[in-house]
Amino acid sequence: MLTTIQDFGRYGYQKFGMPVSGAMDTHSLQLANWLVGNNRNEACFESTFLGPEIKFLSKTKIAISGAILHASLNGEPIRMNCSISVSKGDVLEMGAVRKGMRAYLSIAGGISVPEIMGSKSTYLRGKMGGFEGRKIEDGDVIKTGETHDDIDYREVPSQLLFIYPSVQTIRILKGSESDRFTDEGLKTFLGSVYEVSNQNDRMGYRLSGPSIKHKDGADIISSGIANGSIQIPGHGEPIIMMADHQTVGGYTKIANVITVDLPILAQMKAGDQLKFKKINLNEAQDLLKMENQNIDKLYQL
Repeated sequence: MLTTIQDFGRYGYQKFGMPVSGAMDTHSLQLANWLVGNNRNEACFESTFLGPEIKFLSKTKIAISGAILHASLNGEPIRMNCSISVSKGDVLEMGAVRKGMRAYLSIAGGISVPEIMGSKSTYLRGKMGGFEGRKIEDGDVIKTGETHDDIDYREVPSQLLFIYPSVQTIRILKGSESDRFTDEGLKTFLGSVYEVSNQNDRMGYRLSGPSIKHKDGADIISSGIANGSIQIPGHGEPIIMMADHQTVGGYTKIANVITVDLPILAQMKAGDQLKFKKINLNEAQDLLKMENQNIDKLYQL
């Protein structure tokens, strides 16, 4: 349905109007890369909802992490979150997701496409990066880096894998314009369950649910937007900015999703439900430190 090449994204260019882009779920990207012995920032194939069919033209190792889906190699089921050896001529099929939204396919040695502004990530609206600035299409032949034959079998520890509760709790920090909302509006935001609408993509997620009231309108002088910023336009329903978000915006920002919960949010699809939990900056920093330490331990093995 939509498969693109993504790494961590291109940083340092938002002041020029260039979005960061990159993997929606950087946690799964790093797991997939570790499984095949790549650098954690190496580009992977990010598939959305329905994965591709790929024929391998040389021997290599692969791994799939992220959304739970059925995958097969030459018609035989294969496991996720572990390293898989493939031979020349093998065919991988990645089906529709059963839980989650985005799966990450890593190839030993990485994907050999040009770096633009320090990143291989695809920015679809700008038609740049990745493979010819577009999604992967039928018949594309994509080069990979050198295969690492010395990589032993690896498997992701279960405690690092996502779980998918019926209502996901997303932790947030107070937003830069939170004082522009009524007390009732803030209570509504923190006390309600919202649903991911069908208006969601790599740029942003619009949520359906109770309307959040402003004190005096939704418009502000345009200001910078961070990944995970939650804007509340005039209609009162939240919009969460994701990887391909614009660099500035003119709607009030009530909160910002913390870094470690952005990958969780990236695995949510239309119809999934969530609620928000406010934490402070120290708590968010501690959670990020813990996440980084867990990933670092893998790469030190």
